[in-house]
Amino acid sequence: MLEMSVDDELSIRGLKTYFKTKTGYVKAVDDFSMTVKKGEIMGLAGESGSGKSTIITTVFRVLPQNASVMGGNILFEGGDVLKMDRKKFDKEVRWKKISWIPQVSMDSLDPLYTVKSQMVETIMVHEDVSKGEAVERTYEALESVKLNPEIADKYPHELSGGQKQRVIIAMSLLLKPNLVMADEPTTALDVVTQATIVDLLLSKKKELGFSMVFVTHDLSLLATFSDKVTVMYAGQLAESGPSESIYRNPQHPYTQLLLKSIPDIRKWKERKLYSIPGEPPDLENPPSGCRFRTRCPFAMPVCKEKVPEPVMTKEGHVVACHLIGGSK
Repeated sequence: MLEMSVDDELSIRGLKTYFKTKTGYVKAVDDFSMTVKKGEIMGLAGESGSGKSTIITTVFRVLPQNASVMGGNILFEGGDVLKMDRKKFDKEVRWKKISWIPQVSMDSLDPLYTVKSQMVETIMVHEDVSKGEAVERTYEALESVKLNPEIADKYPHELSGGQKQRVIIAMSLLLKPNLVMADEPTTALDVVTQATIVDLLLSKKKELGFSMVFVTHDLSLLATFSDKVTVMYAGQLAESGPSESIYRNPQHPYTQLLLKSIPDIRKWKERKLYSIPGEPPDLENPPSGCRFRTRCPFAMPVCKEKVPEPVMTKEGHVVACHLIGGSK
């Protein structure tokens, strides 16, 4: 029987989520592991297509029809989310204990119903309360994310991008979940609105004490608030560790190059932007061994022959790299 530490909120172990195509399987997430501690903000970073959003939708069990979980476990409150009865998961876990702030808010709001109708339904499906109480809680939730109560009677298309995102945040916190998964919640918002949304999320976390997985491709954003950072590459773990240590002393070549590619205003005179050469691999036919080897400046023969095993470093990082593992 798989066990969790009493300090663990979520433990993903050896997860494999593949997408079936006409020619095979896209190995979007392939043997990925990550643990989120209670009360912790875990930043999940990587390039577009690295598998970040697939992990979130696998946890929330909203995968598309062509996706299959081929292996692994997702442990939450001592049980495996993937093995839980679907009706029980929908009633007792989804939104109530684990909530999700999706990448595009418009995709989650039904255009045919008002904000109030959708929020009231969320409450009444999961809790035995009167409609009057559900309506009252809806107004309180909207006010808690600094929205005017009149928003409740509007339809999604009548709201701005920032307002829609605040509505989604309010909905995600309606039932006071233990874990909130924010999947690039600032995507498609202007810089000022992005900062406002992040500040709002951090304020609500401080107030309610939930754990959070914050997905983004922007490592510079995670530096401002995450407790730990996990970096993914091509569906697999590259490096994970305490946030400050990751930024000060990255161990994996991919993490090092990602951080180097962040523009530094202090070096504006250099007028040079760094990028990682090459392109992410085809996940239907990924390269043998280490998937980053085709772009890595330190690639060795063993990188082609063997998949690197994650190892713990003295800095407390978990790193999947032969340079760290001692392979030659």
